Amino acid sequence: MHRRNFLKTTSVVGVTALVAGACNTVSTDKKEDRKDERFHDDFELNEMTIDILQQKMKNKEYTSRSITELYLKRIDAIDKGGPKLNAVIEVNPDALDIADAMDKERANGKVRGPLHGIPVLVKDNIDTGDKMMTTAGALALDGNIAKQDAFIIKKLREAGAVLLGKTNLSEWANFRSTHSTSAWSSRGGQTKSPCVLDRNPSGSSAGSGSAASANLCAIAVGTETDGSIVSPSSVNGLVGIKPTVGLWSRSGIIPISKTQDTAGPMARTVKDAAILLGALAGEDTQDSYTATNKGKIQSDYTKFLDANGLHGKRIGVEKGGLTVNPAMDKIFHEAVDLLKSKGAIIVEVDVYKEIKQAGKDEFTVLLYEFKDGVNNYLSKANAKVKTLADVIEFNKKNEGKAMPYFKQETLELAQKKGDLNTKEYLDAVKNTTTITRSAIDKILKENKLDAIAAPTNGFACCIDLINGDYDNGFSYSGPAAMAGYPHITVPMGYWNELPVGISFISTAYDEAGIIKLGYAFEQATNKRVPPKFKKDILL
Repeated sequence: MHRRNFLKTTSVVGVTALVAGACNTVSTDKKEDRKDERFHDDFELNEMTIDILQQKMKNKEYTSRSITELYLKRIDAIDKGGPKLNAVIEVNPDALDIADAMDKERANGKVRGPLHGIPVLVKDNIDTGDKMMTTAGALALDGNIAKQDAFIIKKLREAGAVLLGKTNLSEWANFRSTHSTSAWSSRGGQTKSPCVLDRNPSGSSAGSGSAASANLCAIAVGTETDGSIVSPSSVNGLVGIKPTVGLWSRSGIIPISKTQDTAGPMARTVKDAAILLGALAGEDTQDSYTATNKGKIQSDYTKFLDANGLHGKRIGVEKGGLTVNPAMDKIFHEAVDLLKSKGAIIVEVDVYKEIKQAGKDEFTVLLYEFKDGVNNYLSKANAKVKTLADVIEFNKKNEGKAMPYFKQETLELAQKKGDLNTKEYLDAVKNTTTITRSAIDKILKENKLDAIAAPTNGFACCIDLINGDYDNGFSYSGPAAMAGYPHITVPMGYWNELPVGISFISTAYDEAGIIKLGYAFEQATNKRVPPKFKKDILL
């Protein structure tokens, strides 16, 4: 959950003065006097794609074990030492054994697919039936060893991937406090952006975003309720895909919302994200929402990668995204010009105008669904706490460690809500789902659009554990999140080493369409730049 998104549905453009400024703790030393502080990155697997890694394993230049070892050393050097990103909350003690097993299969002529032997990091709210904990970053869940893999983890293992470890996140997927700092959890601490270290990598999939961008893994898995995949992908210079709710199963994932939650891929290229998207899609009897995906999913989304995919497409451009702040406006207007140059037809639209009521009701929906979902998850988990009320009480008793910077108002608000038969909930969920889907579908149909585009969000905020997150000017996660529709973000540009992405959203199960647009934009621009681990924007 990306807390700032609640501000966006009624006022797209927010406070922008802070976005372009340096963080309060920044040094004022001259650049030339600080050259020795710069981190020199010569990691041999930097920016390697799944295809390249597969080719090198095929040619016996690397094995899955040697690749896994390199990433583990990278985590020690970059995440725990050096820049100390703090993106990985736990390393899988079985990672090398899994890699060895995949190497043995390869030696015997068996390659399961493109993910065979590829190291992947997953967010710490996704169950893994192994020696690692699943805690949503919360000390209250410390020691929770899942009884079995989440459905998507089973799919990941079946595909031959190496489960490298788990990533830090905004605690409870950023659904704990109205004054929270994204990328901080009581178990994992504060994660940093690898682009500029005093900047927040956003959340809630902060660790997955920071780790994938910093080449701590080949690819990562995040989860989103509203913004938690696309926002950290955008501010860390990644491709992120939030699938249609129902494309990927949610069983075995610590929930916020049954109507909006989904996991999804976070990667350095559209192709790598598309590979992971197809591998983990499927119907799960434990998640009724996946019953809607019959006949609508693809096992291989890479077949939709078309460098000419923008030609002849009609794309709606969100009106509010055209005037955010000077730095953002320059980048987005250049992106729109690029779309036109590649044959796209641009139509200005205003989705946010149509969904104001939905935005007002979203938080109410999430409060009810969070209480219901967390109580259900904890009742079956191996955690010491068995209910949301237990979590709240644990935090109060352990306030110094569990709540040193911000409290738990959101947990307490959720606890006060009734069950999912309450009229307030039923009215609110009808509004969020119906209004948003109708608005998007109406705009697409009336304007004969293939997708709608906008800046994904503003530039990365400063890390501020005292005041919490501030409004970074813009966010476009809300419409697709409330509708449960697909959303892809692709690197669009940079300002002072701070990345920002362009979003493409469409109607239910049109992952193929937005992947085609995202890939064509990526191939035409190649805006992804490896992070430089700058101390601040002045260095």
